[in-house]
Amino acid sequence: MPKVAFIGAGSTVFAKNLMGDILSYPELAGSTISLMDIDPHRLQTSEAVAHKINEALGAHATIETTTDRCAALDGADYAICMIQVGGYEPATVIDFEIPKKYGLRQTIADTLGIGGIMRALRTIPVLLDIAHDMEALCPDALFINYVNPMAMIQWALSRGSKIKTVGLCHSVPHTAHELAHDIGVPAEQINYLVAGINHMAFYLRFEDRRTGEDLYPKIRQVVEEGRVPATNRVRYDMFTRLGYFVTESSEHFSEYTPWFIKRDHPELIERYNIPLDEYIERCEAQIIGWELMEQRQDAGRALTEDEIRAALQDTNPMPTIREGIIQGMLNFDRLERSVEYGSGIIHSMETGTPRVIYGNVPNAGLITNLPAECCVEVPCLVDANGIQPTHIGALPPHLAALIQTNVNVQSLAVEAALTGRREHVYHAAMLDPHTAAELTLDEIWAMVDELIAAHGSYLPNFNSGL
Repeated sequence: MPKVAFIGAGSTVFAKNLMGDILSYPELAGSTISLMDIDPHRLQTSEAVAHKINEALGAHATIETTTDRCAALDGADYAICMIQVGGYEPATVIDFEIPKKYGLRQTIADTLGIGGIMRALRTIPVLLDIAHDMEALCPDALFINYVNPMAMIQWALSRGSKIKTVGLCHSVPHTAHELAHDIGVPAEQINYLVAGINHMAFYLRFEDRRTGEDLYPKIRQVVEEGRVPATNRVRYDMFTRLGYFVTESSEHFSEYTPWFIKRDHPELIERYNIPLDEYIERCEAQIIGWELMEQRQDAGRALTEDEIRAALQDTNPMPTIREGIIQGMLNFDRLERSVEYGSGIIHSMETGTPRVIYGNVPNAGLITNLPAECCVEVPCLVDANGIQPTHIGALPPHLAALIQTNVNVQSLAVEAALTGRREHVYHAAMLDPHTAAELTLDEIWAMVDELIAAHGSYLPNFNSGL
């Protein structure tokens, strides 16, 4: 049976989903699950959850916990990474508050933009350290990465280590389910082909798997009939202009381009329903959820609705998404298999069962009109031979051109992280579509200097630059 190391297992809800997914397969029910986190308190919570999952599924997994990363990785067959370097405070708050001083607003700030750049710079060195530990302790293991900024991290891992790795994201299946709901077609009835980069990949085909019918006309009907969901206005607008639907959410996509968040056009925020500071809201909801989880642990039972309401009475009214996050953190009794690809990969590699997942992998001739060295998101066959990416060929030229604007930023951020050269940080920020649309060159350089100083030891020791 395989040993699966969870690096950052204190991310309890995500770890719970993946553990439940893995142990729900009879062939994996006897796996060793090694939970590792630097926070002993959160690790204890995740351990309790793991034992509950083991019992609820009738599995017979061995559950280990440790704060020692090397102990978790030693002899592992798979390592699943879900860390957040610097945490909500101070790192995420810094990524939002300093740009805000310059008039630069963000929604999620974890993939591109100045927030994505800074997150890459503090995360890449840590993940490379993990990869180097794996080279020594489990050189044949597969590193399954769920950490953002996905494309930049996977690009850096492919350059800076020898381990086998794949980056995973749930945006492809989640968006497919959203579109299926919008057009009134069961999700299991849909076949699609997606390619691009993480968070900016496109459905090249979206069709009825029984008849081969192109379902894009039904998506156009959603626009024509005025049925676009309020939370998805950005993506539907881009669909009408590009002819293809993008995989990541509207709040994400709005900050990957120069067109939607503009201080000189505040009306766009309302028109497109763009949730500024959305990631801050989500993090605060998770903090509330953690406090309630601790109450649940102390009580030894699920909290009642009255107890939850009492705990939330002093908080500000929360949008539905925050309420959903909190309820999801408290709902440990439901063990439905999630759409995450990680468990399927492990199952396929252990049993030889073939399946297709969407993975973030090096562009080894897979998408011919994107740079050969970048990280792309494409369908991959997985079986006992491992992960085998699919050749796509050339994307429609306008899609490749739009993606290239993001790849430019990724390239320079990766170069900065690997070389420690400060000028690459400046240039990444200069070429970022949203940042360049809002700030002058002097503002960009000053903001970068302030961010580097504020992040301090979380970042590499960048030289003085040019």
